[in-house]
Amino acid sequence: MTHANRTLPTPAPHNTKAKTCAFALLLLLAGLLPAKAQNAAYQAYINTYKDLAVEQMNKYGVPASITLAQGLLESGAGRSELVRKSNNHFGIKCGGTWTGPYVLKDDDARNERFRAYKSARESYEDHSLFLRNRSRYAFLFRYSPTDYKAWAHGLKKAGYATNPRYAHQLISLIQRYDLDRFDKLRGKATRPAAVAHGQIAVPGIDLTPSVHLTVRMNNDNYYVIARPGDTYESIGEQMGVSTRKLRKYNEVPRDYELQAGDIVYFEKKQKKADKAYKGKYHRVAAGESMYVIAQKYGIRLKTLYDNNDLPKDYSPQAGQLLKVR
Repeated sequence: MTHANRTLPTPAPHNTKAKTCAFALLLLLAGLLPAKAQNAAYQAYINTYKDLAVEQMNKYGVPASITLAQGLLESGAGRSELVRKSNNHFGIKCGGTWTGPYVLKDDDARNERFRAYKSARESYEDHSLFLRNRSRYAFLFRYSPTDYKAWAHGLKKAGYATNPRYAHQLISLIQRYDLDRFDKLRGKATRPAAVAHGQIAVPGIDLTPSVHLTVRMNNDNYYVIARPGDTYESIGEQMGVSTRKLRKYNEVPRDYELQAGDIVYFEKKQKKADKAYKGKYHRVAAGESMYVIAQKYGIRLKTLYDNNDLPKDYSPQAGQLLKVR
């Protein structure tokens, strides 16, 4: 693994712009950038790879918060040399079983071999398998999937990194960026069906009694479809999101009662629909409101009105075509 607490090398004397960028990268990896710049870099990494982390959690059982925190720490928020040269987000060395490509990098010794991947997805998958298939990490999977502190200390105990503060660094990142909210998204995360003739196919209502909600994804946002008896309070309690935020994110008043079939998002909706809908239109079905359509595409209600130059009190007509992006 890569480790912190090293003396920073002096940037090579290239042109001023390159020199500035190289020095900024070194500061980021060392955690010495101004807080605003560092937070922006870290948040950008989280936004980019959160879905991969949740996907891996659902597939192999490694908490998404742990995966994201390790990715942030090991890769310097995706800007390390290992990421740029080999898509290696977790500082995993070749070891005795790796038969794939590798790159050389000084770490505990000179010219150590680090695994190289074709994509970030390959790196995330290998990280999960690295933990899942090695006996020294087996005890981690006996911990609660939401106990990120136990996982962090367990990784240090198992020898994932030599830095004595490794567990504390992971925990600090998880708490600072609220990464454990992704641990609550256990379940099947899927994207909506492909567009057909300008329409979006919405998953049907699951009326089968179940303790756990099925988590899906639409327009880079996680959501569930309310079942009979669900409320914003019950969903918020199960998913770890306050009722107030759920109502705010889904643009409903305090007195609105959740109905079976309603889509409930866990984060603020996007200003634009997914790029797959660029140049396409939604054909209004009988009884559909502007709000229902906005929810289907995971966009803010104001966006739908603005895209079509419509007043806020407008009610769409069946068969009408609406621009969603």
